[in-house]
Amino acid sequence: MKRIIKKVAVLGSGVMGSRIACHFAGVGLQVLLLDIAPTTLTDAETAKGLTTDHPAVKNRIVNEALAAAIKSNPSPVYTKEAVKKIKTGNFTDNLKDIGSCDWVIEVVVERLDIKQQIFTEVEKYRKPGTLITSNTSGIPIHLMAEGRSEDFKKHFCGTHFFNPPRYLRLLEIIPTPDTDPAVTDFLLHYGDLYLGKTTVLCKDTPAFIANRIGVYGIMAIFGLVEKMGLTIDEIDALTGPIIGRPKSATFRTADVVGIDTLVKVAKGVHDNCPDDEAKNTFTIPAWLDKMVENKWLGDKTGQGFFKKTKGGGGEKEILVLNLKTMEYEARKKPKFASVEAAKPIDDLKTRLKAVCTGMDKAGDFYRHFHYGLFSYISHRIPEISNEIYRVDDAMMAGFGWEIGAFESWDVLGVEGTVNKMQEAGYAAAPWVQEMLAAGIKTFYKVENGQKLYYDIPSKSYTPLPGGEAFIVMKNFENQTVWKNSSCRTYHLGDDVIGLEWYTKMGSIGGEVLEGIQKSIALAENNYKGLVIANEGANFSAGANVGMIFMLAIEQEYDELDMAIRLFQNTMMRARYSGVPVVVAPHALSLGGACELSLHADKVCPAAETYIGLVELGVGLIPGGGGTKEFALRAADEMHEDEPETITLKNRFLTIATAKVATSAAEAFDLGILRKGHDEVILNQGRRIAEAKKSVLEIYDSGYITPVQRTDVKVLGRSALGALYAGINGMWRAGYATDHDVVVAKKLAWVMCGGDLSEQSAVSEQYLLDLEREAFLSLCGEKKTLERIQSVLKGGKPVRN
Repeated sequence: MKRIIKKVAVLGSGVMGSRIACHFAGVGLQVLLLDIAPTTLTDAETAKGLTTDHPAVKNRIVNEALAAAIKSNPSPVYTKEAVKKIKTGNFTDNLKDIGSCDWVIEVVVERLDIKQQIFTEVEKYRKPGTLITSNTSGIPIHLMAEGRSEDFKKHFCGTHFFNPPRYLRLLEIIPTPDTDPAVTDFLLHYGDLYLGKTTVLCKDTPAFIANRIGVYGIMAIFGLVEKMGLTIDEIDALTGPIIGRPKSATFRTADVVGIDTLVKVAKGVHDNCPDDEAKNTFTIPAWLDKMVENKWLGDKTGQGFFKKTKGGGGEKEILVLNLKTMEYEARKKPKFASVEAAKPIDDLKTRLKAVCTGMDKAGDFYRHFHYGLFSYISHRIPEISNEIYRVDDAMMAGFGWEIGAFESWDVLGVEGTVNKMQEAGYAAAPWVQEMLAAGIKTFYKVENGQKLYYDIPSKSYTPLPGGEAFIVMKNFENQTVWKNSSCRTYHLGDDVIGLEWYTKMGSIGGEVLEGIQKSIALAENNYKGLVIANEGANFSAGANVGMIFMLAIEQEYDELDMAIRLFQNTMMRARYSGVPVVVAPHALSLGGACELSLHADKVCPAAETYIGLVELGVGLIPGGGGTKEFALRAADEMHEDEPETITLKNRFLTIATAKVATSAAEAFDLGILRKGHDEVILNQGRRIAEAKKSVLEIYDSGYITPVQRTDVKVLGRSALGALYAGINGMWRAGYATDHDVVVAKKLAWVMCGGDLSEQSAVSEQYLLDLEREAFLSLCGEKKTLERIQSVLKGGKPVRN
């Protein structure tokens, strides 16, 4: 049966329900969001003479919840327009409307009796064959379906989103024994392709996969705090980005999630998993019970392990809880010799090995933590999952780990670690010992660009599902066709090559530019086209401003001029190559990365791509062809129905205000992506495969190298005056500093084609020359150098 989802009903508009509704609307679906009707009036409603039967009163709860979600930061939707797809209502009047929905998802309070009451009502109105799922995080899925019809049970399972649903990529799918396997398969595929999720099949066990392992990890760390005498600040310094975990590390994560939620999950595992060999790890420490008793529950109550206060001078200060005295005190920045030595190591796997061999307190912590984690995950197979990769997928997508637990075990060496675990009193599950005895030494391996995992029942390696749909560049390492110290170019198969770079923050310097140029040349000579992407946390934060600053401060203007020319020439090389060049950005894609996207034949960004030309913030203008390209696109968009300066002004303001799209969808509105041309990929893991597919489609359709433009319409003096007037207006109103005015006028000069007496047709090279001259002149400005220095030192430009 072919199943199409057009309309979704979300029952329950709390924090999760309202944001799940927003995510469904964000991907383009019609959404019906329902909640209970209030039984009492507010003072304002009473003053207006309303009754509980009034529609505004009946929908107050759901409307207020949705309004709060929409106002939340970060936004739960890709564009504000998406909210229009959500229709609100209440259970009393509108539950009957679920009959027109293709999927009903329940997100009410975590009580089995209430959920069962809701499902009794749902069954009266849902049409046969409609998907019905629950977003519960703790109640056994099969219990909720008791007493329901055969059709209900057949189409019912758990779909556990993580909060916030737009940003956390995990979607756990939990079938019951009665769930039709076709329904399970559909949800796994639909969540991946249309909701952009890493969908993970889970068994109906307490806390499913991610929370079971994640909360174990947190509780194990709580135990090590007491055992090793570590502080909160020390733990969060040890368990954050240094080992590939989020900045929120352990205790900050607990504050965000809610300490009561953490305790509830831990108690749930402790009470409902009698055969869990690490059951005692889930025992709640006395100090944690005390925090719950004091209502120190984290961000939701204003204090937890951390507490925000104001210092004597009125400045914000964050205090940390001393677990021995249960009093808040000033934070201390901890230092461990092994961690300090590992910090300069960019490669996570190399860094992980380094910290785990440290001979100080940090090294001891890492060994105990990883030994316990490895023991625990090995014993959870097959209890919570039959496949090891599902555990890793869940932890990476749900808890933001850069590499999974089994993959970390591979990094540290399975055989050697198992021996050390035994010496330290930690036992690996028998299947791990059997695997090693059979001569299999790793959980994963890569063959011909495809990642394989060790399948326990067959005692052999099996390809990860997805195959061609999930291309990972580094898996093609043995098919490297060129490299330097910052880049690699791989043969991705089908006569398509792929370029990735792995500089800090994905910065674009000389070696990356060399990589782009070399890869295009290779593609032109031997292949059908080129994909440019990478696997970093961010695609790229832009050009290497450190290099620009160094050349500018030394007044090496000839060198600087050559560097800018190289950047411009590389972008134009991408635009006018003899083969298709497709860029697949994700996350931060700023400055030079945005300019590269502007010059590609096609862009296949992940939905979560934050892209923009931000150079004005550091006192510069886009100098790698970005200013030229915006002037060119403005010229092409001008039409007779409106003043020509309107289009130019809008393009100018996008750069002048350093606007960054908060999603790939928003990048279309900013004119960075092209409607009907570029393609947003909802699942970030699919973007490289889709980019490769696009290269082949463009090539096979008869790709012809474009010809450089010599007909770009610029408005000259007439538009320049209007833009200058606008800039001065911003300055007078206090929105722009003196230096902002200097930079903005340089930008206006380039985008208008200079001080031409009349409208003219100019070449792209003419605009590139103006752009480069303006960029160079700004590099000689003291205040620009101050801004760049501020970014290099503290990450933010000074407003001077």
